[in-house]
Amino acid sequence: MGSDWFNTMDKLIINFAPTGMVPKKSDTPHVPVHCDEIVEDVYNAWKMGITIVHLHIRDEATGEADYRKEVYAKIIGAIRAFAPELIICSSTSGRKFTEFEKRADVLDLEGDLKPDMGSLTLSSMNFVSQASLNDPSVVTRLAQKMLEKGIKPELEAFDTGMINYSKYLINKGILKPPFYFNILLGSVATAQADLLHTGLMIKEAPEQSIISLSGIGNFQLPINSLAIAMGYGVRVGLEDNIWYDEERTKLASNMDLLARIHKIAEAQGREIMSSPELRDRLHMKRGFGEYGSKE
Repeated sequence: MGSDWFNTMDKLIINFAPTGMVPKKSDTPHVPVHCDEIVEDVYNAWKMGITIVHLHIRDEATGEADYRKEVYAKIIGAIRAFAPELIICSSTSGRKFTEFEKRADVLDLEGDLKPDMGSLTLSSMNFVSQASLNDPSVVTRLAQKMLEKGIKPELEAFDTGMINYSKYLINKGILKPPFYFNILLGSVATAQADLLHTGLMIKEAPEQSIISLSGIGNFQLPINSLAIAMGYGVRVGLEDNIWYDEERTKLASNMDLLARIHKIAEAQGREIMSSPELRDRLHMKRGFGEYGSKE
């Protein structure tokens, strides 16, 4: 496991995941689908206090997941107009698009539209009714392209095997430290949202790793709460959970979920880490027109 300096931190990383690929307006009216809705939620989240935004995009005509860099550019450009320092991560998910060319499209954006980070799911996995297909050759090519473009991978790990695969990529020289991991717990076919699985995945993280924890569905709140108490970061938002309560009687908004995280963090005495602070720790450029990794 990495050093305490990397793995447990005095300030709280909030990785905000407002949209995802799955929730639809028919599931919840609160999920932002159109570009202006996504930008508005990011703006309100930024005012409240977040460190990273993890972006998915949708086809505005159908509400279905999209990959096109011109749609990402519209949203990233609007966000950078009010938050030029905010760390922006664009998804390269394999949940709907398996082709490398589609998944890597956003990585070709340049200048003020360049994402700082790109998500990298480290292996294939099953959700309840759908697979996320991540062929080893595609994962490797995505990691290589991020390295070439100076985009920091946001390493998504749903089980210990994915963490082990990150070490394989590290040994090949494709992933460079320091590393940022989103550890996602509670999906039906991967690591579960309990202390044993959580502790094992944290223990297996490579040296020089910065970690945020997320729970799927009803597990979001307990895993976020655990992360705050343990000194790790959190990922929170409607991408992972659309309900406010365990009984599923109240649909949450992104602001509901974020406000609760802020209250828990305040009770634990943890300040929110700013984007510039995390940029420094991840060896990233400063923002304000300079985006991505320094390496």
